[in-house]
Amino acid sequence: MSAKTAIIAGAGRLPATLAAALDQPLICALEGFAPEGLAVDMTFRVERLMPFLRALEDAGVDRVVFAGAVSRPRLDPALFDAATAQMVPRLLAAMQAGDDATLREVIALFAEAGFAIAGVADLAPDLVPGPGVLAGQPTAADQRDAARAEAIVAALGAVDVGQGAVVAQGLCLAVEALPGTDAMLDWVAVTARRPDPTGAKGVFYKAPKPGQDRRIDLPALGLATVHRAHAAGLAGIAFEAGGVILLDRAEMQAEAARLGLFLWARDPQADPQARA
Repeated sequence: MSAKTAIIAGAGRLPATLAAALDQPLICALEGFAPEGLAVDMTFRVERLMPFLRALEDAGVDRVVFAGAVSRPRLDPALFDAATAQMVPRLLAAMQAGDDATLREVIALFAEAGFAIAGVADLAPDLVPGPGVLAGQPTAADQRDAARAEAIVAALGAVDVGQGAVVAQGLCLAVEALPGTDAMLDWVAVTARRPDPTGAKGVFYKAPKPGQDRRIDLPALGLATVHRAHAAGLAGIAFEAGGVILLDRAEMQAEAARLGLFLWARDPQADPQARA
């Protein structure tokens, strides 16, 4: 008997994209973070987490996958049931330790309730490209900028800040923080200047945080990312192979080719001449 899967959905298009790859998943959304283009079967609040977990069990769910964007909800102490209230010290301690700690605690709570935790890459591997160049071709200068950006993103991730950076001619033009990728690329488009206007245009690089549990909160890129990278005057987009979700892979490849950008699922151990 195949596993019955529940998508624990947040905002954005990823839950609908993932649901299309699965066989009739149960769609569950945190209140206030409804997914785009997808009907929700069950809505829940953190303050009522234990009743929600029991409802999943009653529905025959034995596997969950997290997909979509959420931010920390404001908790209402009056809404806690007795069982969920006992989890509050664990949740608060995790929240104070940062986003990664919070996500690890969420995974632990679902696992302790008896659910297998799957990642997007486990259930829909086509959404998470392996190594190779998907469009265009990074130059030697682009490859150096991508390597520099990779080191910066690793340092950012180690302190739980962001998952992206823009590097041109070896210099960091911007890093991703709380406002997110779109805000960073928009800022580069109107503000950042290269030391040599005729030199390398720069690379946007995206990757998971070091040590991140890849079953939850993988970074995602979409067609709008290609448009924003082009508006920022960049040569292309590089991202960690096997670590980033592409929401519109075919469309991104076609648009990057049309705009003259490269898309590179980067493996530091792989030859960038390989095609994906």
